Amino acid sequence: MKKDGNVIVGISIGDLNGIGGEIVLKTLEDNRTLDIFTPVIFASVKTISFLKNHFNFELSFNGINKLSDLVPGKINVFNAWNEKVDIHFGEENPKMGELSIKSLEQATKALKDDQIDVLVTAPINKHNIQSEKFKFPGHTDFLAKELEGDSLMFMVSNDLRVGLLTDHVPVKEVSNHITKELIDKKINTIYNTLQTDFNIRRPKIAVLGINPHTGDNGVIGKEDDTVLRPALKELVENGKLVYGPYAADSFFGSGNYKNFDAIVAAYHDQGLIPFKTLSFGKGVNYTAGLSKIRTSPDHGTAYEIAGKGEANESSFKEAIYLAIQLYKNRKENKLLSQNPLKKGQKKI
Repeated sequence: MKKDGNVIVGISIGDLNGIGGEIVLKTLEDNRTLDIFTPVIFASVKTISFLKNHFNFELSFNGINKLSDLVPGKINVFNAWNEKVDIHFGEENPKMGELSIKSLEQATKALKDDQIDVLVTAPINKHNIQSEKFKFPGHTDFLAKELEGDSLMFMVSNDLRVGLLTDHVPVKEVSNHITKELIDKKINTIYNTLQTDFNIRRPKIAVLGINPHTGDNGVIGKEDDTVLRPALKELVENGKLVYGPYAADSFFGSGNYKNFDAIVAAYHDQGLIPFKTLSFGKGVNYTAGLSKIRTSPDHGTAYEIAGKGEANESSFKEAIYLAIQLYKNRKENKLLSQNPLKKGQKKI
């Protein structure tokens, strides 16, 4: 039974040989967080007990086999498996990939069934998750299949939001993927996300060029002139505040990014290198455009420090708080759209 206003946050545990378990429990060790949300960790009581003892965490939790048995205001651990798990921090192991997907799949099912309100995912290893049953590059592609909508990797921090036209695509294939249809879809998804999830009524969006110096009038590539500029021109004609393309090499260093509500990068590293440089440890990966809210920290499994108690939980903590805020914003916008009268306004 859910407390009024107490958001239920589902947590997939990620790769147990990485830092996921550590950052999850470090975040939840502060009892004050339980006044804000009710966490449900998809793992097992045995696994969480091992992690608690290994890191000497001071926390208690409630083990459950059915989500209907969760206790509001407590740390709930849903038994996604019952087997004993041998954790060897820092090692890549197919068994850890199998368990991380088991956790993700059960958490996603709970999200689809409205048994949890939002999903926050701890880091996985994209290599050891691959199997005959699971052939997705990562969380985003899996969730895009499971949840309704057009998924988009949206990196978020306090004063910076970066979306991508292409994400996990080899650099040599980037230009082949960028079409007018893709540009329209991604920018419209970002525009709607800014309005619905971030309460920004008239978003201003900057778009980075595909080629160095946006092609230098075709000298360093023609895609900016033949594909990107015409697509942006049409979006502007349809009333959207979209600007660019901007040369990516100077855009962030000049501080120009501060003039916009979101920046759209052409490919993964063009957007994520400056994002992580400016906000590492505080950034959040938000899968925008879906019917449900999913966030994650902006880092990976960090095998090199796993098990040593050195992992920084800040990004994971930010991921939880952003998920809660987006959930509340989306809920509020849905209510407002059902009743166009502003709060406090009386019918005549």
